[in-house]
Amino acid sequence: MYVHMHKEGIFPNNYTYPFVLKSLSDLKELKLGKSVHTHVVKWGYVCDIYVQNSLLNLYASCGEIEFCQQVFDEMPQRDVVSWTVLIMGYRDCGKFDDALVVFEKMRDSGVAPNRVTMVNALSACANCGALDMGVLIHDEIRRSGWEMDVILGTSLIDMYGKCGKIEHGFWVFQEMKHRNVYTWNAVIRGLALAKSGEEAVRWFFIMERENVKPDEVTLVAVLCACAYSGMAEQGREIFSWLMNEKYGFPPGVKHYACMVDLLARSRHLEDALRMITEMPMEPTKSVWGALLAGCRLHGNQELSEFAAWKLIGLAPRNSAYYVVLANLYGEMGRWNDAEKIRALMKERGLSKDFGSSSVELEDQKDLLELLR
Repeated sequence: MYVHMHKEGIFPNNYTYPFVLKSLSDLKELKLGKSVHTHVVKWGYVCDIYVQNSLLNLYASCGEIEFCQQVFDEMPQRDVVSWTVLIMGYRDCGKFDDALVVFEKMRDSGVAPNRVTMVNALSACANCGALDMGVLIHDEIRRSGWEMDVILGTSLIDMYGKCGKIEHGFWVFQEMKHRNVYTWNAVIRGLALAKSGEEAVRWFFIMERENVKPDEVTLVAVLCACAYSGMAEQGREIFSWLMNEKYGFPPGVKHYACMVDLLARSRHLEDALRMITEMPMEPTKSVWGALLAGCRLHGNQELSEFAAWKLIGLAPRNSAYYVVLANLYGEMGRWNDAEKIRALMKERGLSKDFGSSSVELEDQKDLLELLR
C-alpha cells in the first residue's frame, strides 16, 4: 500500500509512517525498514516522536540494538514509550545489564515508567539475577498503588523465583486477584530452581485442583523439580501421564531431557540410555549432558565416554566436552587416547583449558535453560 501511494503521487505524512513501520517491525523486514527510514529523513519527519518511536521499535524487533540506540540518542525528546522500547530491545538481545542501565537512566531523567516498562525491567532482572534492582522495582510498584494484575504479578514472581527468593514470590501470588497458567508456572519453576521438589509437586497438584490446565512449560518445571530433588518415582509417574496425553500434548525434547536427568541422577543409567534411544526426536545437548553428568556422578566410565562423544558431535567447538573426555581417559589409564583428544583440540583450534575438568557447570547451564 505504501509503495502504491508513491506510485499514485500521494505523499506520506507523520501519520503514515508509524503504521508502515509497525508492519515492517512485525514482519522483521529490516532492509525495507531502513529504506523507509531514509524516506522519513527525506520528508522531514525525523523529529516526530511517534515516527521515531516506531523506528526504535523496528530496530529493536529486528535485533539491531546499535541502530536502535543511535536513533534514541538522536531524538530531541523522549517519552515513556521511547525508553521502554530501548529497554525491551536490550532485553530481547540478551543484554540484560544494559537494559537495567537504560532503566536507571530513565528514572534519573524524570520520565515515569509504566507497567510495560516495569515488566521488561523485571524480565532483565530475572535473567541476570539482579535481585536488588528487582526489589526496588517492586517497591516502586507498591508506591505507585498499581493493582497487581496478571502480567505484572507473574513478572514479579518470575523475577523472585529466578533470583532464588521464591518465598517473596508467594507474597505476590497471594496479592493477585487473577492468575493464569503462566503465573502458576512461575511459582513451580521458582520452586524447581530452589530444588524444593516436594513443594513444586504440591503446587502442581494444587494447580490442577484449581482447574488450571498445565502446559508444556508446567511439565518441564515439575519434572525438573523432581530431578533436582531425587524424586524418581514421582517423576516417572508424572511423565507416564504425559505419555498418555493426560494434558493434551505429547512429551517434547525438554521433557525427555528432564527425565534423562532424573533417571541418571538416581542411578538408573541404563533406563536413561534406553529413554534416549526410544525418543521420537533427535537428542539435544541437554539430553546427552544430563546422561554424562549422571554417569560421571556414579562412576560409569563406559557410558560417560559414549555420552561425551555424542556431545562433541553436537557441539564440536565446545572445549568443555573434550576436557571431560581427556580426563576420563586419564582416569581409565588410556593415556594414548587422552593425548589424541588433546591433539584433536589443537587441530580444531580449541583452548587447552584443562583446569576446568568438569562438565557439571555446562550441564547445569543447559538444564537451567530448560526452565527459562
